[in-house]
Amino acid sequence: MTPPAHAHLPCNGPGDGEVTGWVPATERSDDSLFVYDCINAEKTTLGNKGQDGKPTDKGSDDILAFAFSPSGDYFALTDDSKRLVLFHTKPSWECVSVRSVNRRGTSLIITAAEDKILVADKSGDVYSYSITEPQAEGKLELGHLSLLLDVALSPDDQYILTADRDEKIRVSLAKAPHYIVSYCLGHKEFVSKILVIPNYPDLLLSASGKYPVSRITYCCQGGYVAILCDCIPTVYVFQLDATAQQLVYRQKISLTHKIWDIAFEETGDLWILEENSEAPLQLYRPCDGQWKPVTDDKGLQKMSKHLQDNWTVFEGFVGAESHYSCLYKASFDNMAAYLQRKEERLKQQKKKRQDLQHGSNGQTKKMKTEESSL
Repeated sequence: MTPPAHAHLPCNGPGDGEVTGWVPATERSDDSLFVYDCINAEKTTLGNKGQDGKPTDKGSDDILAFAFSPSGDYFALTDDSKRLVLFHTKPSWECVSVRSVNRRGTSLIITAAEDKILVADKSGDVYSYSITEPQAEGKLELGHLSLLLDVALSPDDQYILTADRDEKIRVSLAKAPHYIVSYCLGHKEFVSKILVIPNYPDLLLSASGKYPVSRITYCCQGGYVAILCDCIPTVYVFQLDATAQQLVYRQKISLTHKIWDIAFEETGDLWILEENSEAPLQLYRPCDGQWKPVTDDKGLQKMSKHLQDNWTVFEGFVGAESHYSCLYKASFDNMAAYLQRKEERLKQQKKKRQDLQHGSNGQTKKMKTEESSL
């Protein structure tokens, strides 16, 4: 048994010139992993340039977002150097193209038709990149006035859903992205993750910064949802009640180390990648409505060994702080400060009036005393 093709594993590594991008893949026929080093990818020339004509915006090779196609035939990633790298995974892994993107990406997704890649970036735009024409430049599809954090598609590719830092989720028509179908409002903080339920395409799961969710994974068999909150070594498992449109709590899986990522298999097995060099990968299997740890699985043992042998790639993640902390907006209570200053001003005015009144009373008494003496 091997991890699911859609498993999302961290791809950033140490930024010290060593291997900074590693793409783990499903096992190949020669029983090895496909490893790709972003350092070897073609450097982009986009970005601000100085007086000498050389780019001043130098990025690292850290991978910012990535995704498999629905069939697993394609894999795409975008990195801090504003590159979009496309791979073909079958029959063997092969780098198809390396293209430039205008801004650093925050999320990407491949269409169900597997003909386009949608990339959301920090400037609030979504660009589409052709898969059938792997060298073609990107096309601007839509834009927000705020930083985009996630992008999703309906299973039929009819709608594009985008989530931004300003607590909004926008639903746009894919064929005419300028046409906004609706907004999904109600969040009080930035929207960190969105997911259209594959077998209930009219339902959308979303998570915000109130309890920053870094990963949502869904299993169609049983309608189970696993949620990972940022920097918390706990996975929460729910079951979708589509009729009532709510999530029913089922289980809490607590570990001792920080969890980096989670992914469901179609069978319901839950894979967990954690910050632990000795046992980086955990496998939980459903049994009587509860997920229980499995240790004797050959696929688990093999993948764990691969991760341990390449642990230097993940060292840059160990102890890393939350990347969501910078997304919270600073609030300024100007009214409280105004009321406090007003209260102080009123007290000063009252004291001055009292001082003037005391002074005038003293002057009156003095005049009356002088008159009586005469």
